Amino acid sequence: METTSVVTQLLHRVSDGDTEARGALLALVYDELRRIAGHQVAFENKRQALQPTELVHEAYLRLFESSNNAFENHRHFFTAAASAMRRIRVDDARKRNRQKRGGDHKLSELPEDIPVFDQDVAEVLSVHEALEQLEATAPRLAEIVMLRYFAGYTIGECATILGVSGRTVDNDWRFARAWLHEALSKSRPNPPRRQ
Repeated sequence: METTSVVTQLLHRVSDGDTEARGALLALVYDELRRIAGHQVAFENKRQALQPTELVHEAYLRLFESSNNAFENHRHFFTAAASAMRRIRVDDARKRNRQKRGGDHKLSELPEDIPVFDQDVAEVLSVHEALEQLEATAPRLAEIVMLRYFAGYTIGECATILGVSGRTVDNDWRFARAWLHEALSKSRPNPPRRQ
Protein backbone atom coordinates (compact mmCIF):
# COMPACT_ATOMS: atom_id res chain seq x y z
CA MET A 1 0.00 0.00 0.00
CA GLU A 2 1.26 3.48 -0.86
CA THR A 3 2.64 5.48 2.08
CA THR A 4 0.20 8.37 1.51
CA SER A 5 -2.73 5.92 1.80
CA VAL A 6 -1.33 4.43 5.01
CA VAL A 7 -0.82 7.92 6.46
CA THR A 8 -4.40 8.87 5.55
CA GLN A 9 -5.77 5.68 7.13
CA LEU A 10 -3.77 6.27 10.31
CA LEU A 11 -4.97 9.89 10.44
CA HIS A 12 -8.57 8.69 10.30
CA ARG A 13 -7.90 6.16 13.07
CA VAL A 14 -6.23 8.85 15.21
CA SER A 15 -9.25 11.14 14.75
CA ASP A 16 -11.42 8.24 15.94
CA GLY A 17 -9.40 8.14 19.18
CA ASP A 18 -7.06 5.22 18.40
CA THR A 19 -3.97 5.95 20.51
CA GLU A 20 -1.96 3.11 18.95
CA ALA A 21 -2.53 4.67 15.54
CA ARG A 22 -1.05 7.93 16.83
CA GLY A 23 2.20 6.18 17.71
CA ALA A 24 2.25 4.31 14.39
CA LEU A 25 1.63 7.58 12.57
CA LEU A 26 4.56 9.29 14.28
CA ALA A 27 6.85 6.39 13.39
CA LEU A 28 5.75 6.56 9.77
CA VAL A 29 5.98 10.34 9.29
CA TYR A 30 8.86 11.17 11.63
CA ASP A 31 11.59 11.23 8.98
CA GLU A 32 9.56 13.54 6.73
CA LEU A 33 8.69 15.84 9.65
CA ARG A 34 12.38 15.88 10.64
CA ARG A 35 13.32 16.82 7.07
CA ILE A 36 10.82 19.70 7.11
CA ALA A 37 12.07 20.86 10.51
CA GLY A 38 15.69 20.60 9.39
CA HIS A 39 14.86 22.73 6.38
CA GLN A 40 13.22 25.39 8.51
CA VAL A 41 16.14 25.75 10.94
CA ALA A 42 19.00 25.09 8.50
CA PHE A 43 19.99 28.72 8.04
CA GLU A 44 19.50 29.96 11.56
CA ASN A 45 22.18 30.93 13.99
CA LYS A 46 22.98 27.57 15.60
CA ARG A 47 23.19 29.10 19.08
CA GLN A 48 19.68 30.53 18.83
CA ALA A 49 17.94 27.99 16.61
CA LEU A 50 15.42 25.47 17.71
CA GLN A 51 16.75 22.00 17.06
CA PRO A 52 14.90 19.96 14.38
CA THR A 53 14.01 17.22 16.87
CA GLU A 54 12.60 19.79 19.30
CA LEU A 55 10.62 21.41 16.48
CA VAL A 56 9.18 18.05 15.32
CA HIS A 57 8.07 17.05 18.81
CA GLU A 58 6.53 20.43 19.60
CA ALA A 59 4.72 20.51 16.24
CA TYR A 60 3.42 16.96 16.66
CA LEU A 61 2.08 17.81 20.11
CA ARG A 62 0.38 20.95 18.78
CA LEU A 63 -1.18 19.02 15.92
CA PHE A 64 -2.95 16.69 18.31
CA GLU A 65 -3.44 18.81 21.44
CA SER A 66 -6.86 20.10 20.48
CA SER A 67 -10.01 18.12 19.92
CA ASN A 68 -10.02 19.42 16.33
CA ASN A 69 -7.28 17.09 15.13
CA ALA A 70 -9.03 15.50 12.18
CA PHE A 71 -6.88 15.58 9.07
CA GLU A 72 -8.46 14.73 5.74
CA ASN A 73 -5.37 13.19 4.17
CA HIS A 74 -1.59 13.12 3.80
CA ARG A 75 -1.54 16.59 2.16
CA HIS A 76 -3.65 18.19 4.88
CA PHE A 77 -1.47 16.68 7.61
CA PHE A 78 1.89 17.77 6.18
CA THR A 79 0.62 21.24 5.36
CA ALA A 80 -0.66 21.51 8.94
CA ALA A 81 2.68 20.21 10.25
CA ALA A 82 4.64 22.80 8.26
CA SER A 83 2.24 25.47 9.48
CA ALA A 84 2.62 24.32 13.10
CA MET A 85 6.40 24.47 12.76
CA ARG A 86 6.11 27.95 11.25
CA ARG A 87 3.99 29.10 14.18
CA ILE A 88 6.46 27.63 16.68
CA ARG A 89 9.27 29.45 14.90
CA VAL A 90 7.25 32.67 14.85
CA ASP A 91 6.61 32.34 18.60
CA ASP A 92 10.33 31.77 19.10
CA ALA A 93 11.17 34.77 16.89
CA ARG A 94 8.76 36.98 18.84
CA LYS A 95 10.41 35.87 22.06
CA ARG A 96 13.87 36.62 20.67
CA ASN A 97 12.63 39.94 19.27
CA ARG A 98 11.33 40.97 22.68
CA GLN A 99 14.75 40.16 24.09
CA LYS A 100 16.58 41.94 21.29
CA ARG A 101 14.23 44.97 21.05
CA GLY A 102 15.07 46.40 17.72
CA GLY A 103 18.23 46.47 15.68
CA ASP A 104 18.89 47.15 12.02
CA HIS A 105 16.75 44.55 10.23
CA LYS A 106 16.96 44.06 6.49
CA LEU A 107 14.23 42.05 4.81
CA SER A 108 15.04 40.06 1.70
CA GLU A 109 12.73 38.71 -0.96
CA LEU A 110 11.87 35.03 -1.15
CA PRO A 111 14.52 33.16 -3.13
CA GLU A 112 13.65 31.76 -6.57
CA ASP A 113 15.06 28.24 -6.48
CA ILE A 114 16.15 27.42 -2.96
CA PRO A 115 13.50 28.09 -0.34
CA VAL A 116 15.20 29.17 2.88
CA PHE A 117 14.02 30.68 6.11
CA ASP A 118 16.40 33.46 7.09
CA GLN A 119 17.66 33.74 10.65
CA ASP A 120 16.58 37.39 10.89
CA VAL A 121 13.88 37.69 13.55
CA ALA A 122 12.22 40.64 11.82
CA GLU A 123 12.01 38.68 8.58
CA VAL A 124 10.43 35.68 10.29
CA LEU A 125 7.73 37.92 11.74
CA SER A 126 7.20 39.93 8.54
CA VAL A 127 6.90 36.81 6.37
CA HIS A 128 4.43 35.34 8.87
CA GLU A 129 2.22 38.45 8.79
CA ALA A 130 2.33 38.67 5.00
CA LEU A 131 1.53 34.98 4.68
CA GLU A 132 -1.52 35.40 6.92
CA GLN A 133 -2.76 38.13 4.57
CA LEU A 134 -2.17 35.92 1.53
CA GLU A 135 -3.92 33.01 3.24
CA ALA A 136 -7.03 35.14 3.76
CA THR A 137 -7.31 36.02 0.08
CA ALA A 138 -5.65 33.15 -1.81
CA PRO A 139 -5.48 29.93 0.24
CA ARG A 140 -3.92 27.79 -2.51
CA LEU A 141 -1.12 30.29 -3.04
CA ALA A 142 -0.51 30.35 0.70
CA GLU A 143 -0.42 26.55 0.73
CA ILE A 144 2.20 26.56 -2.02
CA VAL A 145 4.30 29.01 -0.02
CA MET A 146 3.94 26.75 3.01
CA LEU A 147 5.08 23.73 1.02
CA ARG A 148 7.93 25.50 -0.83
CA TYR A 149 9.24 28.05 1.65
CA PHE A 150 8.52 26.41 4.98
CA ALA A 151 8.60 22.68 4.15
CA GLY A 152 11.23 22.82 1.40
CA TYR A 153 9.33 20.79 -1.19
CA THR A 154 10.30 21.10 -4.86
CA ILE A 155 7.87 22.29 -7.54
CA GLY A 156 7.34 18.66 -8.60
CA GLU A 157 6.71 17.48 -5.05
CA CYS A 158 4.22 20.32 -4.51
CA ALA A 159 2.44 19.37 -7.73
CA THR A 160 2.13 15.77 -6.56
CA ILE A 161 0.91 16.78 -3.09
CA LEU A 162 -1.63 19.26 -4.47
CA GLY A 163 -2.72 17.11 -7.42
CA VAL A 164 -2.03 19.82 -10.00
CA SER A 165 0.55 20.25 -12.76
CA GLY A 166 4.08 21.40 -12.11
CA ARG A 167 3.41 24.35 -14.41
CA THR A 168 0.45 25.43 -12.24
CA VAL A 169 2.60 25.23 -9.10
CA ASP A 170 5.43 27.12 -10.80
CA ASN A 171 3.07 29.90 -11.96
CA ASP A 172 1.39 30.11 -8.55
CA TRP A 173 4.79 30.11 -6.79
CA ARG A 174 6.00 32.99 -8.99
CA PHE A 175 2.81 34.97 -8.35
CA ALA A 176 2.92 34.28 -4.58
CA ARG A 177 6.58 35.30 -4.40
CA ALA A 178 5.86 38.55 -6.24
CA TRP A 179 2.88 39.28 -4.01
CA LEU A 180 4.86 38.53 -0.85
CA HIS A 181 7.82 40.59 -2.07
CA GLU A 182 5.48 43.53 -2.55
CA ALA A 183 3.89 42.96 0.87
CA LEU A 184 7.30 42.69 2.54
CA SER A 185 8.54 45.82 0.75
CA LYS A 186 5.60 47.76 2.16
CA SER A 187 6.42 46.61 5.69
CA ARG A 188 9.93 48.07 5.48
CA PRO A 189 10.37 51.43 7.17
CA ASN A 190 10.70 54.36 4.80
CA PRO A 191 14.23 55.76 4.62
CA PRO A 192 14.68 59.05 6.46
CA ARG A 193 14.31 62.17 4.31
CA ARG A 194 17.21 64.53 3.81
CA GLN A 195 16.73 67.87 5.51
